[in-house]
Amino acid sequence: MTAGLVAKGLVAGYRGRSISKVSYLSVAPGGAAMLGGRSGAGKTTLLLAIAGLADRLDGAICLDDVDLAGLPPRRRDRHRGEHIGLVFQDLHLVPGLSAVDNMLLAPFASGARPDRARAVALLERLGVGHRARARAETLSRGEAQRVAIARTTLMNPRLILADEPTASLDDEAAAAVIDLLLEATRESGAALVVATHDARVRARVGQSVEAEAA
Repeated sequence: MTAGLVAKGLVAGYRGRSISKVSYLSVAPGGAAMLGGRSGAGKTTLLLAIAGLADRLDGAICLDDVDLAGLPPRRRDRHRGEHIGLVFQDLHLVPGLSAVDNMLLAPFASGARPDRARAVALLERLGVGHRARARAETLSRGEAQRVAIARTTLMNPRLILADEPTASLDDEAAAAVIDLLLEATRESGAALVVATHDARVRARVGQSVEAEAA
């Protein structure tokens, strides 16, 4: 059995059109990797393909020895909901709900018991505990980004995929975000892949692979 994430010869795109590729990516449980590459290399598309939200046009994607690309669509969606945490640039916070209630939507939808105290504690660790009751639409971009990251770690996923998680953040806030992502992966045994060109992430994440335009 191969634990963690392994992607080999992965070519990703949409409707048969190749956009991006990566030759080999392997992240052990509790480990992290940075997915780099120049602007336009398609880093986001590769993350979406790993999550099952973009097309895998070639290659293999396995998480804890499960062939993600080979799962039927409904099983893939269920597997993603149960085992993959996503932090993308479109944060998908629900207007009208508070920051902490946005975090609790995921456990509620999955039938798990919402842990409000842990959700608030995660927000506090990211420096936005004082905004726990603030409605999503009143949060700054940086605050909303930290809420989205806290929401992802709340469910203890097996794989965390983060797309530019430190964008729009100053050095102090970026360090807190990187700390939380790395600590969450170590504590839960998840694998972490961060797609970014941020040198602050590169300095903290030991492994780096390059995405290429396909």
